[in-house]
Amino acid sequence: MTDMTFDMADDLPRRATRQDFDQTAPSTSTLEDIARARESARIPRINIDAFCDSPDVASVIENAARDRLMSRTRVDVHMGGVSAAVEHYRQTSTPNLVIIESRSEGNLYIADLDRLAEVCDPGTRVLAIGHANDIVLYRELIKRGVSEYLLAPVNPVSLIASISSIYGENRSSKLGQTYAFVGAKGGVGSSTLAHNVAWTIARQLGSDVMIADLDLPFGTASLDFNLDTGPGISEAIQDTGRLDDVLLDRLLTQCGDHLNLLSAPTDLEKPYDLHENAIEPLIDVAQSSIPFTVLDLPHMWTSWARNVLVAADEIVITAAPDLANLRNAKNMINVLRQVRPHDPPPKLVLNQVGMPKRPEIKPKEFAKAVQLEPITCIGFEAQLFGTAANKGQMIAEVSSKGAAPKSFGEIADILTGRKDAKRSQKKALRLGSLLGMMKRGSGSVRK
Repeated sequence: MTDMTFDMADDLPRRATRQDFDQTAPSTSTLEDIARARESARIPRINIDAFCDSPDVASVIENAARDRLMSRTRVDVHMGGVSAAVEHYRQTSTPNLVIIESRSEGNLYIADLDRLAEVCDPGTRVLAIGHANDIVLYRELIKRGVSEYLLAPVNPVSLIASISSIYGENRSSKLGQTYAFVGAKGGVGSSTLAHNVAWTIARQLGSDVMIADLDLPFGTASLDFNLDTGPGISEAIQDTGRLDDVLLDRLLTQCGDHLNLLSAPTDLEKPYDLHENAIEPLIDVAQSSIPFTVLDLPHMWTSWARNVLVAADEIVITAAPDLANLRNAKNMINVLRQVRPHDPPPKLVLNQVGMPKRPEIKPKEFAKAVQLEPITCIGFEAQLFGTAANKGQMIAEVSSKGAAPKSFGEIADILTGRKDAKRSQKKALRLGSLLGMMKRGSGSVRK
């Protein structure tokens, strides 16, 4: 057997998916850590070939290939394992990444991969999937230059996290988060919600937030913040080859502490027929330099708008409690659940609840019909919202008291994870109090 090794970059992370392949199943916290890794996972434009021994693993890889985080990759799945891969690459060059599944164990698995190494081009990475829970095998594979070894059965989320780690784009510092706001129907207040939540995040966290007004002909963000429009988003998407964090910063207009706006041109001299991937470079640049990006989407279902929704970290659908909104919200939620199977469902907000003299669908009935509970219901307050809009102010600037500002704060906490952090802190405080009481109680007994 010829001792061959794959190319191995010194800076590639080496991580056992199950710590040292112990005999126990991964804990719930481990699975939560893997899910959280999606927040910082990013996979470059690469070609991936997978050669599988079992239909189950092939199905997992095909499932992962449909994930939004894999949108920049091309994935081809083949059956036949190592033998099929070796035969295939005798006649063609290898892609950026080869995923190999083998049921072989120990030296047989190593021999299989040595055969593969003989036909691999320089620079090709290999992710191995095996059925042997063997730390010795793992270490030997890593020593030979295999980028990662996953123990079957695998799941799409851990597979995507492994691919991201191989290419060094699962960074220690989190990528900026993107929150897409869209209305189930025009005029339901999605833009108002987006702007007020963005303003609230900037105030609460003291972190930079960018609002991107994607309604190019009719955007209202500049009006809501009482600002003059600049070149804004039209220039940002005009020549994406020039777009970087420096240019983006130049195009932003400050509209508050830690809050900046990428305004819409609101110019009707030309139509805005965007390419399906027109917004993708903007989101990439924003994520690399800005902690939070709020995408204010118009109510439309074009290819570019759909792609923006699919790519977002979180989606907020705003709906009014009537039949048209219910139908549209249900359709949007169903589609987004299908195309984002490994992400949480969209967040639903019911707005303009309690409008006088308007027949309404009750929130419980609305939630049952769309099979999604709203994260909050915002009451109809024409005077408050109208005053804020006419003055170019946020709701909390007009009146900091009341239900609406509280709802915006709740939405901000849910999106940024502050709600979970607050819940954990409360549990820790309760546990500390309980332990203190137990200590005091045990002390009195000893007396």
